[in-house]
Amino acid sequence: MQRKNIHHVHASLHLKTYAYLVFLLGVLGVGKASAQSSDAIFPRLAETQAQLEAEGWLLRGQSTFVQNFYPTFRAPYEGGNSLNQGPRGRNTFSADVVLGRRLWTGAEVVFNPIVTRGHGLSGTRGFAAFPNGEAFRVGTDGPMATVARLFLRQTIGLSSDMAAPDDDPLRFRAPPPRERITLTVGKFSIFDIFDDNRYAHDPRTQFLNWAFVGAGAFDFANDAKGYTLGAAAEWENGHWGLRAGAFQVARRVNSLSMDPQPLRGHQFLVQGDRFFEVNGRPGAVRLVAGLSRSRAQTYNALLSGDIEATDESPTGRYTTKHMLILNMEQEVTDDLGLFARLSWNDGRTQQWMFTQMDWAISAGASLAGTRWARPQDRVGLAANIGGLASGQRRFLAAGGLGFIIGDGRLNYRPETTTELYYDMRAAPGSNITANIQLIANPGHNADRGPVVVMGLRLRTAF
Repeated sequence: MQRKNIHHVHASLHLKTYAYLVFLLGVLGVGKASAQSSDAIFPRLAETQAQLEAEGWLLRGQSTFVQNFYPTFRAPYEGGNSLNQGPRGRNTFSADVVLGRRLWTGAEVVFNPIVTRGHGLSGTRGFAAFPNGEAFRVGTDGPMATVARLFLRQTIGLSSDMAAPDDDPLRFRAPPPRERITLTVGKFSIFDIFDDNRYAHDPRTQFLNWAFVGAGAFDFANDAKGYTLGAAAEWENGHWGLRAGAFQVARRVNSLSMDPQPLRGHQFLVQGDRFFEVNGRPGAVRLVAGLSRSRAQTYNALLSGDIEATDESPTGRYTTKHMLILNMEQEVTDDLGLFARLSWNDGRTQQWMFTQMDWAISAGASLAGTRWARPQDRVGLAANIGGLASGQRRFLAAGGLGFIIGDGRLNYRPETTTELYYDMRAAPGSNITANIQLIANPGHNADRGPVVVMGLRLRTAF
């Protein structure tokens, strides 16, 4: 009992400290990522960012604190990767700076160091659709610094007319050519380029759950902190887009190290985009296809051997996984937007890097607060249902453990997640978000749950 009280005291101290930081940065005039001086109490800070960009320098930053909590829930038994019985709470914190420099026409180098601290609920285990997109699968009690991104990007303009400026904090604000080719090489996140969605893609400002950050059934190449090494090429003209990339995969399941043999272990991605208007409102459809080669074992091999094995194939052989995503978004009114994703993988081999779903369907809506005179506030509601192919179901039912779920046995039902959030602008550059999620059949197991996860997110950005 004493240990639990100490944990709650520490969580309270982290929350109070961060709340003070949010208030202080707001008072000091830290603006939002767009660096518009009208959005800062002291416009000179934002004007300095704009002046730096005019001189070829990019400077952005943010910090995000997320506190999650769940009460007790039904759990007649517990396995190695089960969500621990409640009530439990955990928090995460991240702070990073984006530094960029223009090199020559259309070229820029971007450096993004990050400091993180904290853990996901239950050691970031127990849910396939994990409720905190800021929680890494490798948590720390103290702050840890790492390089999240370091890449070179070359943009080649193919038209004289310009597109609208991009609000991506990893990019300069200058409007890009409408038709262009973009080449990127280095260390970054696949989400920086692929499976984008206007309403569900960023856990720091939108939905928190992994199932809404990206497609749940797609085994995105990344290390245990969410980044990879690779190269990507993009072409777009405002109506169509085509993107392709090749990336390193994790050396072992859920590992920080990447496979040292990229010619054998790798992931190829291809994405086609169609941008259009419906009744004058912008929309988009994206189709993503992926092929991964990793040291993952097939479920048939696991079932015939060591049922608890979660590491690489003992023979060192590489296996292949095929994956697909259909990603859609549509603006309905000035303040209302809808989105949906459908994703699938062939289910033959272990999920290696993202999470444990073999098929998933998600959809939701995002509404700005214009109607109640809070245009910078936003409310979001979404639902996801994700399930398993027969091989992974048999593996988990026999007592197998994946890297994020595994209760020692399985009464299979698809896992369903519903998330509701309200994101409120508290001060210039500072937002507070209340979040609640209902997750039924956690870990695809009808014998456990449902679980109600409550969340609070505090964020500042400049």
